Amino acid sequence: MKFILKLLITAILVVVLSKILPGVETDGYVSAILVALSISVLNFIVRPILVVLTLPVTVVTLGLFLLVINAIIIMLADWLVGGFAVDGFLYALLFSIILAIARSLLFKILEKDKD
Repeated sequence: MKFILKLLITAILVVVLSKILPGVETDGYVSAILVALSISVLNFIVRPILVVLTLPVTVVTLGLFLLVINAIIIMLADWLVGGFAVDGFLYALLFSIILAIARSLLFKILEKDKD
């Protein structure tokens, strides 16, 4: 149940960010849910592989390269989901940063309400 709630929160954030950011577009709520689901799957499967492969670069950049990995995950979600479009790497980077901050804040509020 918690996974579905987090998935819906992410989908709502995808819709809101697609309205705010000019380089990000989504066709509707169904595609936003598919984007949220694909981001979850990519974060579970692809992200650990990318983190291990780019570990030296991540250490040298003091972890800032993880932002690039997040943008790559967003661009992969763009490639996988038909109703979702990101115009370029910079929009994917900005989208991933704002999405990560908003998700962490909302998930923190969700955890507080549960206590």
